[in-house]
Parts: sequence; structure tokens; C-alpha cells
Amino acid sequence: MRASVALLEKINKLFPPVEHPFNLQNQGKQTYAQWQFQWGEKTVACFTPRFTPQEIFSGKTVLDMGCGASGKSLYYISIGAEQVVGVDVVEHYKKEAEDFAAQLGYQDKFRFLLGDALNLGLPENTFMEHIYDPKGALQEALRVLKPGGRIYINFPPYYHPTGAHMSDVIGIPWVHLFFSEKTLIAAYKDLVRGLPDEQDRLALRFSTDENGRETISYINKMTIRRFHRILKELKLTPYWYREIPLRSYLTPLAKLPVLKEMFVKMCACVIEKPAPETGR
Repeated sequence: MRASVALLEKINKLFPPVEHPFNLQNQGKQTYAQWQFQWGEKTVACFTPRFTPQEIFSGKTVLDMGCGASGKSLYYISIGAEQVVGVDVVEHYKKEAEDFAAQLGYQDKFRFLLGDALNLGLPENTFMEHIYDPKGALQEALRVLKPGGRIYINFPPYYHPTGAHMSDVIGIPWVHLFFSEKTLIAAYKDLVRGLPDEQDRLALRFSTDENGRETISYINKMTIRRFHRILKELKLTPYWYREIPLRSYLTPLAKLPVLKEMFVKMCACVIEKPAPETGR
């Protein structure tokens, strides 16, 4: 395996480093929460061909599942959300999120919930990429969603260029198509060795499965095909759906059944919870 690791690391030197929030934070340029806040506009833009930011957020109570350091959660407040609850399992994100909320003056409109997206601990009718059980998380989101409320989902398909989510140190596009998971893990460990947040990155990216095998657990490897299968299993029909190509000139490839997994940059989907039927 060391030969494949050495090959990956040699090829990686040919690619310029990608600007990544973890590296920006180490350099003292920008915290992860600040980077997320800056990128919140691009997340919302996935839906704006059909929905205005005001329609999505104005006066709404928002649940942001898998929020990270909650920069995007706080961005949603800045464009009109009345209350936002951010949910994540990474403990150290809680302080960063709450400090940033206080800095922005949003502490009264924001709450960070440290916990599992599959068991939110919220009552019914109160209100995807990094959630290990996306089907279960979608069911939980529907449970807590108010009738007539909407779930806004966006995710990059696993087989798109940086779908392995290791671009903080590995700049090779589609690297996960050419190297095994075992090789990716070993190379990533080599490349982050000695960084001030080395242990945080490793704890975030990897864990051990029930067979004692180390795996990339930070992502659920969601594909377009799998997403549609989950919707079918849950008998859900999207209220709105969009696939965004990597580049406009790659649109023809992003429309082909198999190749779209590699050339779609982002999938955006809106699901609306039906209002209960009323008897006469």
C-alpha cells in the first residue's frame, strides 16, 4: 500500500493547494464559522432560481442539520430567519458557533444543539452529506417539521471532483476514483502530520467500524441515484428539484445518467410536508 500512498502524494504535489477553511483558520485569516457565513449566500443560491431568500427565511424558524460551526445558520438569520437551531455532533463547534453568534448580535435568535440528527429531542411539528444515515435524518426532519413546512436539501454528489472531502490537503480532482479508501486515509494522515489541528482533522474524518476497520466516516457517500432511491422508499415527491453542473459548458455531461455523478456540482431539492387533511 505504501507504493500507492507515495504515488498519490507525488501526484498531489502537481496540484496547487485549494483554499480551505481549515487551512485559513490555521493561518489566522478566517475562522471556520466566518468562512461558512461568507459561503451562506452560495448555499441559498442553489434554490434562488425558484425561491427568493425572503420566501425561504423571512420570519421562519429554521433547523440546520449538520451545521458545523453554524456560520451558515447565522447567515440565515442575517437575511430574515426569526429563529435558527443548528445541530451537529462535533463538540468544539458549539463554542465557536455561540461565540460568533454573540459577535454578530444574534445570540437571542440562535441555538446550537449538540446531538444526533436521527434523534433531535424536539417535539413533533416544531419546525445531508455529513449525516451518516440520511434516510433516518430525513424521517426525523419530517417528524419535527410543521405541516406545510419545507425541507431544503443540497449536497454535492460523492463522485464529483472533491467528493472525498479531503481537499484541505489533497488537491487531486476525483482522487477517490483512482485510489482506495485505505490509501486515501494513509495519505491524508501523512499530509496533516504536524499541523496544529492534526488530531481534530483526524477525529473529524475517520472512525473505526464494527469490524475494526478504519473508514472515512465524515461523509455518507451520497450519490444522485441513492438520493432518489431514498425519496422513493419514503414515498416522497420533491416539491422542486435541481441539478447544478460543475461548469455551464459541462451541462451535456451532467445530464447523462452515469456521468452526471461526476459532473454535477450540487443537487438541490425541496420537500414540503403535507398539511393534515381536515374532515367535513
